[in-house]
Order: sequence, then structure tokens, then C-alpha cells
Amino acid sequence: MSGWGKYVWAAIAIAVLAHFAFIHAVPRVMMNVALERVSAINGYNAWTFSDRVTPASRAIVRPSPDFAYSACAYDLSGGPLTITATPWGSYWSLSLYAANSDNYFVIDDREARGGAEITLARRRQDAEGSAATIVTSPTIRGVALIRRLAPDVDSYNAAAQVARTDVCAAFTPAS
Repeated sequence: MSGWGKYVWAAIAIAVLAHFAFIHAVPRVMMNVALERVSAINGYNAWTFSDRVTPASRAIVRPSPDFAYSACAYDLSGGPLTITATPWGSYWSLSLYAANSDNYFVIDDREARGGAEITLARRRQDAEGSAATIVTSPTIRGVALIRRLAPDVDSYNAAAQVARTDVCAAFTPAS
């Protein structure tokens, strides 16, 4: 191998390692920023209803002006959570995101016309006694996001009223 060959191979190895480190780190860094922004108002394990989307809105990447958003930065270190999405007359969805930004659970109005109630836990056995759907989170922290179709001011205001009845709180097993 010529004198330059070992440097070329070293540069390729460093580039490959840097690429994998970047791919691994960026989603986690971005999600930490999202968790900080979502939890800044009400803390963890509480819903935050966002202001109506305008062209200047960018707290979460590319929000749609046709939706009313509620977000709950969750932390399961204290145990499982009960998460509910109150039914909405038009399209709605509940999505769960892990700390690395993976979307690992979604339910919407087609599957749950009457709203949704889940128990979110790190391990299934932590949620024993739950009558709700049990969802296991791949990470201790993450974000729950409810989207409700609300393309005008009146429907946005109605969505804000409905969002007040959503729950993101500590799970209490039935006795």
C-alpha cells in the first residue's frame, strides 16, 4: 500500500464513524429540544394546547394551520401514565414519540370514534389493572401529540374546549 493509501482508508473509516454518530445523535438532540419546548409551559405529564398555527409557528417542525395541537411531554420515571384523547367530531389522532423521535403508536378517529384511553408504561406489568389499552414506551421520556382538524377560528376554539378534558397524568390502578 502506498503512503497515501493508509490515509485514504483512515479518512473513509472516520467518515463512516462520523456518519453513524450523526445519524444516532441528531434525532435525540432534536427530540430533547422538542421535550424542552413542550414541557416549558406545564412541565411533564400534562397537556399543553398550542396557539393557533400561523406562518411564524415553528415550535414543532412544520405545523399545519388546519390542525389544533395538544402535546404532552411525558416522563415515565415515576410510573405509568393514563393518556386520553377526548372524541372530536372531525378527524383527530393521538401519536406517541420516543426520545429518539420514533413514532411508535398512533390511533385516530377511524379506530376510536369515542376517543382513546391508553395506559403508557415502560413495562407491560407496570400497568396491570388497567382497563385501557396498554402501550409500552421504548424510552422513559417522549411526547404524546393530539391533532384535531380545526381549519377555522370557530373549530379551533371548539377544539380548545375539547382539549381541556384530555388527560396525561399518573396511572392509578383499580383497587
